[in-house]
Amino acid sequence: MSKAVPQNNLETPPEVALLQLGTGYWISQSIYVAARLGVADLLKDGPAGIEDLARATGTQPAPLFRLMRVLASVGVFAEEGERRYKLTPLSEQMVTGPKSMRPMLIHLGEAPSWRAWGELLHGVETGETAFQHANGAEVFPFYATHPESAEPFNEAMTAYSNVVTEAVINAYDFSPFRKIVDVGGGHGLLLTSILKAAPEASGVIFDLPPVVEGARARVEAEGLAERCEVSGGDFFESVPEGGDAYVLKTIIHDWDEERALSILRNIHRAMKDEGKLLLIETVIEDGDGPSFSKLSDLHMMIMTGGQERTEAEYATLYERAGFRLTRIVRTESLMGVVEGVKIK
Repeated sequence: MSKAVPQNNLETPPEVALLQLGTGYWISQSIYVAARLGVADLLKDGPAGIEDLARATGTQPAPLFRLMRVLASVGVFAEEGERRYKLTPLSEQMVTGPKSMRPMLIHLGEAPSWRAWGELLHGVETGETAFQHANGAEVFPFYATHPESAEPFNEAMTAYSNVVTEAVINAYDFSPFRKIVDVGGGHGLLLTSILKAAPEASGVIFDLPPVVEGARARVEAEGLAERCEVSGGDFFESVPEGGDAYVLKTIIHDWDEERALSILRNIHRAMKDEGKLLLIETVIEDGDGPSFSKLSDLHMMIMTGGQERTEAEYATLYERAGFRLTRIVRTESLMGVVEGVKIK
């Protein structure tokens, strides 16, 4: 046991600090419940009391109060008067909207993700993917057959894409490119945003046929039908040819090394000699300081068997696929643009 810490000493005793870390999931699940109940939406117009919140959420006042008391203690909400609560800068991010964090918080707290993290020990001992062990299938096949779980996952990806896309557009200049291929482009949010920022460019949104069909309506709505093609296929087999920029947002981190290399080598074959490879990914910082990138790396290991990478690891990956890493452009989001050129 450590010595008692005087009241005026702001340092937390190590045993208390360790216990706080060990019970971190108590906080994360509390945030999940508040997100699922939509508490932040109920407070967006001003403070409300527990009785009103309980009626609106279909919960019991006493347990809801105990939940809110915990969340107020860590700054997610704030008390205003007895058993009345209001938003803070943290819970403002949970209010429903295009860039809301609420869908992500729901996805992370839902049973499939929750069960997967519960199998972390199995993953570390065996090297197997914890999500598959916990849920009986890999992530993407699982969501394809479980629409009730796929809905919060898809909403989470869309909301987070809104945040990342704006940050990338603000940080990276796409105007030099004439043909941009978005590999794994989904419903087209990223590429249509890029094309609006780079009016001289044309583009191709490429993804699995059932997925990419959802991009056609966005392309039409944005008035980009003459500049943007929608193409279906499998990036493990081939990608559209002739681009001078190939963009992949949060694609490579989903896959193990060999499957990641398969995608990148297909891009290498399809790309113009003077083209650029642009991966939009989280980059792990060097050293042992705290960083969300390290947690994200563990999450990818658990969920898909993929990984986040350091700058040095990206350089090695690029070299193995026939590219040279030229720079990493940081953005205001957790993502950076990992730029590479073709080794001739």
